[in-house]
Amino acid sequence: MTKRTAIITGLLLSSALISPAAFAQNAPAEEPVTENIPSDDEPVDEDVDVSAPGGEFSGEIIVRGKYIPNPVRATGEVVSVLGEAEIARTADGDIAGSLQRVTGLSVVGGRFVFVRGLGERYSLALLNGLPLPSPEPLRRVVPLDLFPTSVIASTVVQKSYSVNYPGEFGGGVINLTTKSTPDEPFLKINFGVSGDSETTGKLGYTYDGSDGDIIGFDTGVRDIPDGLAQALAQNVPISVGTIFTSQDLQDFAASLNNAETSLIQRNRDIPANFSADISAGKTFDVGDAYVGVVATAGFDNSWRTRGGVQQTSQGIVNIDGEPGLLPDQDFRFVTTENRIVINGLLGLSAEVGEHKFRFTNLYIHDTSKEASIKSGIDSINVSDDQLLNQGRTSWFERQLFTTQFVGEFKFDELSVDIRGSYANSKRNAPYERTYGYAFDDIIAQDYVNNLTSPGQSARIRFSDLNDNVYGAGIDLSYETDIGVPVIFSSGYSYYKNDRFAQRRDFRFVPVGNIPNPIDQERIDFLLSDYNVYTYGLELREVASSASVPAYSATLEVQAGYASVEAELADGLRANLGVRYEDAKQQVTPITLIGGAPGVGSGLNNDYWLPAGTLTWNFAEDMQFRLAASKTIARPQFRELAPQQFLDLESDRTFVGNPLLTDSTLFNVEGRYEYYIGRGERITLAGFYKKIDNPIENVAFVQGGGTLFTGFSNAPTATLYGGEVELVKYLPLYDLGGSFFEDRRLMLAANYTYTKSEIKVKAGDMSINPITLTPVASSNLFDDGDRLTGQSSHVGNFQFGMEREDGRVSQQTILLTYNSPRVTARGPQGQPDLIERTGWKLDVVLREEMNIAGQDFELKFEARNLLGTDYTESQTLGSTTILNNAYAIGTRFSMSIGLNF
Repeated sequence: MTKRTAIITGLLLSSALISPAAFAQNAPAEEPVTENIPSDDEPVDEDVDVSAPGGEFSGEIIVRGKYIPNPVRATGEVVSVLGEAEIARTADGDIAGSLQRVTGLSVVGGRFVFVRGLGERYSLALLNGLPLPSPEPLRRVVPLDLFPTSVIASTVVQKSYSVNYPGEFGGGVINLTTKSTPDEPFLKINFGVSGDSETTGKLGYTYDGSDGDIIGFDTGVRDIPDGLAQALAQNVPISVGTIFTSQDLQDFAASLNNAETSLIQRNRDIPANFSADISAGKTFDVGDAYVGVVATAGFDNSWRTRGGVQQTSQGIVNIDGEPGLLPDQDFRFVTTENRIVINGLLGLSAEVGEHKFRFTNLYIHDTSKEASIKSGIDSINVSDDQLLNQGRTSWFERQLFTTQFVGEFKFDELSVDIRGSYANSKRNAPYERTYGYAFDDIIAQDYVNNLTSPGQSARIRFSDLNDNVYGAGIDLSYETDIGVPVIFSSGYSYYKNDRFAQRRDFRFVPVGNIPNPIDQERIDFLLSDYNVYTYGLELREVASSASVPAYSATLEVQAGYASVEAELADGLRANLGVRYEDAKQQVTPITLIGGAPGVGSGLNNDYWLPAGTLTWNFAEDMQFRLAASKTIARPQFRELAPQQFLDLESDRTFVGNPLLTDSTLFNVEGRYEYYIGRGERITLAGFYKKIDNPIENVAFVQGGGTLFTGFSNAPTATLYGGEVELVKYLPLYDLGGSFFEDRRLMLAANYTYTKSEIKVKAGDMSINPITLTPVASSNLFDDGDRLTGQSSHVGNFQFGMEREDGRVSQQTILLTYNSPRVTARGPQGQPDLIERTGWKLDVVLREEMNIAGQDFELKFEARNLLGTDYTESQTLGSTTILNNAYAIGTRFSMSIGLNF
């Protein structure tokens, strides 16, 4: 088998994402059996490189469907495939942006993928079919904006479950395949610049930090001082007592780097964004083997300013005889984020006869430096007539490294896949500083901060997370004939995820009083060494931090599966299987010495998870699929850990519930596929899911009026809906002229309707996320509530023109819509919090040209041309609370690529 054929058939047909037991129809007896080789005037399907778990079938696959694309007709499951061409068309810099164009998918916050309105907890992301850890402490899944499109060869979204995949499968699995053996040697260099109407050249806020901030690495400014580090290592509360004196706490306060990490400064001309990447690859003939090398490296430095409103309400009040909501906390805020991403990939591959090997190493370093100020009132903690001014600086370093090996062996009718991986994810957040000033209209006639009065404070937080994931597996597939063609498959997989996370929160507190005008000093002067020792400013640990400062967590899953795929009749094939999983999940709070023990959690469950799919290829260009399965969804580590965490995106505090349980899902789907021609299709699908014990976000207001988000299992829920997709190309040569003679019009549209309902009946009980005690489910959920994160309507429309002769010339208009979705159940009987992202209109232009013998590719993007803003709100009657609302702006970018 040639290298090119091996890439097409081996990587597509061998994977169980693209099912290893894929069959076509038998040819009529009077006709010879041949491969479906296109005629000279029929274009060949695009080669798509896919690597996913599953055994490899080495026999010839006979496919009757003439126009059904190879990746789709080869699988017994419902899939969407994005090759390099589709990814390039959308021109998104990361894979999360490209995925939002797939039918039924929406991307929340530009990072987390929701499938058919189900939250990110129900989505599974894999890299080359192997697991990844997430650097996000609030989420189990990996934020997909970490992966630049330059390192991805293909993305496959499978929406129906097959047993070769982990049982934690709710809405779908997203498998990313990294670039591998190139057919031709290449070297590509790209440079890009971009900006948006809300940020570039406008007023923003930042702070100094360290000299290495520009490349995303702290050079030591944010290191924890030795004395404080040694105190933290003792695992005791940092407070005055038998271990530490007041002098010790003052020394800790004085040892911290001050102005570089706390002083927020105006920048009236926020710079433009800059990006650069380089990729290269080559294949070598080494004896009878093909050896390929692919390497990529990229750098991206971007800025984003958000300005808007943040409000909370303590409860429902009477307004002119009608129930309504009034803001108890009402702030205007401006936040500027500088994000720096460095990535690199080294892939080695080899093909020796029928055997193939893939060794992939990926490194991503993602840093966010943020400064935020807000001004407003807090009538709960301060008063409704005293203005407050608050500031926050933060630095988050996320790092992901993974190394993977995949071996695909073919021995006539038997194929064997072995795979193994190790991945490490880190998230370091040192020197998270917050402070608050209150306006004094009696004495100072200015904002003051005495560090003790309501609304006047200074805090600093240190947190870090370390996540390790180990994965291994073996898959066997055997092809035979027992009167009908049959492929038997089986496999075993092992998965282990261990995590350690800690968070220590401190407050600067004076021994005595800070007099006026010292309390009017800006924050770096106020926390200066002089004031520390003059007024006895102690660095004291906050009680909520000291209660559960850290936790460790493990999830270990051993699984085995068996499946059979058979051609039952001409044009009808079945894929049936069952998976067994045994999982042990443990989250252990780590309390400080002398503190009360934390409430831990442990789940030890095993499941039998059956799945089946029938595919009826009743015409050369049509097929129908019917799939049913049982799957599960486990609570995430962070949802189980009783530790508070501030999410900067929503500016909201989350806290875990150690009494959560697994969710189980029953899934049914039917799908009709009509392939009009090469690359053209019409698809219709309907789906239904029943979820027992779904985990829902529940908002609640605790002491001081702080809006928290917790988690609780609802009794049960149903979700159903349908989706439609159209892709059509229209030649333009009839318009006449040389410009149109080799161009075609592209129309792609998809729409998904989803309806979900939580079912609550008398006698149902759930765990209150505040008290961790059982309560009537009706206290937390209303019968008929939508699932959190679920959009009823998701639509994408692409309209463009492109050349057909292989040269890049594309002009594309992209329109996206997501209807409002619930982010959390409303606190204390209030309405739910609803997120609105609305319509997005983008334009992407790509043009390839040759200047002085050098190939270039120019790309222009205009994003969010409608200027759609982001809004999260609660509405009751004629009143509205804007929990989080800000302008997004319109982004423009230009890049140039050199192809050698």
